[in-house]
Order: sequence, then C-alpha cells, then structure tokens
Amino acid sequence: MHGETNLNTLLKNMTPLLNEGDYVYCTANGLIDINTKDIIGLFKEPEAVTIILKKEIADRLCLKYEYIAAWITLTVHSSLAATGLTAAFANALAIEGISCNVVAAYYHDHIFVARDDAERAMRALKKLSGN
Repeated sequence: MHGETNLNTLLKNMTPLLNEGDYVYCTANGLIDINTKDIIGLFKEPEAVTIILKKEIADRLCLKYEYIAAWITLTVHSSLAATGLTAAFANALAIEGISCNVVAAYYHDHIFVARDDAERAMRALKKLSGN
C-alpha cells in the first residue's frame, strides 16, 4: 500500500493523535539491557545510539535524558516521497514558538514536542489541517 503524496490531501487528513505518556531521548553504546519491545525509536550515530523510550522505562533503566517530550502521530499514511508535509507542520509549530523533533516512519510522521507544549502543538496542527 502506497502512502499519500499530495500535500493538500496530507494536510487535510493528517489527523494528529496525542499519544499518552512522557517520552525521552537517551543515548547508549548498545542495547544489551533494553528490551526492543520498549523502544519507540532508534537511530545509530557515530557518537552513540539514540533511543526514544517512555520516560518510565528510561528511569527504570537509569538512563540519562535532558528533554521530556510528548509524542504526536499524524495518522494519515504519508509517503516517504511526499514533499512539503514536514515543512508545513514544522512552520506551523515554529510560528507558535514550539520546537519539534520529527521521526518519519513508513506509515506515519511522528512529532516529539516538549511535554509542556503538547496541547498548543495539537491546536496548531488541527488549525493547519482545517479542523
């Protein structure tokens, strides 16, 4: 199944969903003590592996973090080849003074914003989609 590429359709149907919980970005040299079922996101960089986890899991594993985020999923199935979606929602959030960290997965785009900005981010995204 192919994802949507038309920007207007993506914006109209993005339907942001605020996932429950607090999420954090941690770094590690490996994943030996981390159950892969607990990992929300993972990216290997030269310096370390970046792992996105629920805050409670990071706390239990005594992993350090500096940023507590809310996780918003755009429920529209966007194509990895779509042009302009990330720029559109990042700009809408920037206008509101909200920083965002984006993870594009196969089916959906995922936006991590500071926990305290979650509700404002949802309002900005819904406004962008015309809802």
